[in-house]
Amino acid sequence: MEAVAAIFGLLFLLFVVAGVFVTVKAVKAAKRGVDRGVAQARRTVEDTTLRARQFTQPGVAGELAQLRLSLRTSMRATQEALHTGAAEDASLKEALGLFERLSAHGHELDDELKRLEREPDKASVTARLPELRERLQRITHSAESLRWAARDRARQFADDDLATLGEQIDMEAGALRHWSKEPLEERIEASEAGVPGAGVSGTGAAGTPATGPAARTSWGPVEDEKPAITARDPRTQPSYAWQKAPRTERTT
Repeated sequence: MEAVAAIFGLLFLLFVVAGVFVTVKAVKAAKRGVDRGVAQARRTVEDTTLRARQFTQPGVAGELAQLRLSLRTSMRATQEALHTGAAEDASLKEALGLFERLSAHGHELDDELKRLEREPDKASVTARLPELRERLQRITHSAESLRWAARDRARQFADDDLATLGEQIDMEAGALRHWSKEPLEERIEASEAGVPGAGVSGTGAAGTPATGPAARTSWGPVEDEKPAITARDPRTQPSYAWQKAPRTERTT
């Protein structure tokens, strides 16, 4: 009895531990989902605010909003392209590493632009705009280079796969047409080459009509050739459930 009680106690403890583990995993997954949703909502709000500020606030504020929006749009597009391609192409892992290093510079520039939005000395901010634009162009140019290289690579792989698929389909289509006859000219030449003395008149060497195997004319079947496909006799054809029965004419 003590052994049975120990076994039941151990099973109960295992069930409790498993339940706690599953609960913790579910809570963590739910938390990650909530965090992703909050981050996505925050990005959407920030992008919408920047677009509105770009058109409604002229001067330095609108310029800073435009720079931040361009930076965020370029970096986000490159990130999506690389992560999507890396799932199918392991060669993009190195490109992802380079993008992570580039992202550090992008976040640094975005934070600096965000701080300048609250800077009361607009003259100092205006003086720094050329340098900020130059940094932005360097970062976005590098991001675009990675993005378009990944897209060109994916498109090239797709073109190569399509070309290979087309060749395989052509070969299979040719194999499916195994019943096709050879051209008529080739059949005529093969017939004349295999029957000495056979001419257009169809007579033998003595001028009399040829008999036996030599009597074949150029339009007849060539030796060792498979018989031509002929129409089936309707009386011997199998009938199917979807075919209508032929009507018979009654005679009186």
